[in-house]
Amino acid sequence: MTDSPAFRPEPRTPRGFQDRRARDLRVEREILAQVSAVYEQYGFEALDTSAFEYADALGKFLPDSDRPNEGVFALQDDDEQWMALRYDLTAPLARFAAQHWETLPKPFRRYAYGPVWRNEKPGPGRFREFIQCDADTVGSARPEADAEIVALAVAGLEAAGLPRGTAVLKLNNRKLLNGLLSAAGVADDHQKLAVLRAVDKLDRLGADGVRLLLGEGRKDESGAFTKGAGLNARGIEAVLAFVAAGGGSRTDVLARIADVIGGSAEGDEGLADLSRIDVALKGLGVAEDQAVFDPSIVRGLEYYTGAVFEAELLLDTVDEKGERLRFGSIGGGGRYDDLVARFTGERTPATGFSFGVSRLAAALRAAGREPGHQARGPVVIIAFSEADMAHYFEVAGELRGAGIAAEVYLGSSGMKAQMKYADRRMSPAAVMLGGDEIAAGTVTVKDLDLGRALAAKVTDNQTWRGERPGQATIRRAELVAFVRRIIEG
Repeated sequence: MTDSPAFRPEPRTPRGFQDRRARDLRVEREILAQVSAVYEQYGFEALDTSAFEYADALGKFLPDSDRPNEGVFALQDDDEQWMALRYDLTAPLARFAAQHWETLPKPFRRYAYGPVWRNEKPGPGRFREFIQCDADTVGSARPEADAEIVALAVAGLEAAGLPRGTAVLKLNNRKLLNGLLSAAGVADDHQKLAVLRAVDKLDRLGADGVRLLLGEGRKDESGAFTKGAGLNARGIEAVLAFVAAGGGSRTDVLARIADVIGGSAEGDEGLADLSRIDVALKGLGVAEDQAVFDPSIVRGLEYYTGAVFEAELLLDTVDEKGERLRFGSIGGGGRYDDLVARFTGERTPATGFSFGVSRLAAALRAAGREPGHQARGPVVIIAFSEADMAHYFEVAGELRGAGIAAEVYLGSSGMKAQMKYADRRMSPAAVMLGGDEIAAGTVTVKDLDLGRALAAKVTDNQTWRGERPGQATIRRAELVAFVRRIIEG
């Protein structure tokens, strides 16, 4: 009898998922902290729903089959009910609002953040798990509720690290799009979908490419042919005039849109909604360059019922190889008045905005504006002797008590390796406490921040360097103040 070799699984991250270390977590947490503070200033209540929802409550991605496995990660409970990991934060909100509507303040204003999961094919920058951050108002049909969500999004993105001029909120209205489709003579839902998909490709294909897709169709560079929407010449020009109506003040855009779709009952209602949103945005202090009306914005073809929003990054961005990268949309939302009705049968107005925290962090990094780009490690106390461990832990406790992160090195390496460890931890300083220092009531502190700065050739500020000795032996009572100067410096 021979022993079979023990099975050793290969250490690997599942496809579409990622491990994140302190740097990424620090950036995301800082973004969430700043944005949450803005949301609470606007009077939005924090809400955290469970990771799992019953599959029938999600609905959006579920196929017509016995096992709901398309788009979501699902499992069957012991009571034979299917549960699935949430794919966004809005569907759980709709369930929560329907379940607790009688006891909620109305309108109900909530913000939420957390991971969501999508059972989709992963790709570059496309993960199966990511963090979203949402703010929604449920129970108000007023266009002013949409305007406040836009103002909230503008303020939130600025707080996250995108000051004025680096991002813009673009607005459209599904009612305008429906009015446009009527004016263009669209006959059925299939043709309607083809028109909206063509409009959505305006940035990539330009007006000439969209014109082909609105008509008979378009052949791309590879020779592949995409069948068009089949509009006549008059309908095509009406659609192109509509999407070209953007630019200039919000009032000017509304006037140009009215020339194209005026007279359509639903289109006129959409114009009235955007006019009220414009008035509210002015009252909220949202300038013309921060939120613009853009008729080419097409989102959630079957989801949104009124205003739609899209946040676009305006900064130049580069990838890890230094090549130019276009991020485009970094968030979006709009009015969805039919979602809660899935549970109650009664239409309940709702509007909201969502952005992907990980995507926003990646955009800030690509633009060179990543907040807290280095995750600071703890002060490391070098361990020289087993016999003096109590002294090392006493120093660590003293620093921690003063609010300074600290740790005693607990490996088995020597002095050189311990200093390398502290450097890899991005420690601001290393504390050395040998037998002589213990006897004399002193400690030696090495300024690791200064060492990294000098290694990066930051040598032009002579005064700064003169005031920051690379290593100093000080009285034990001065330790906390000395280390704090290094950290704050």
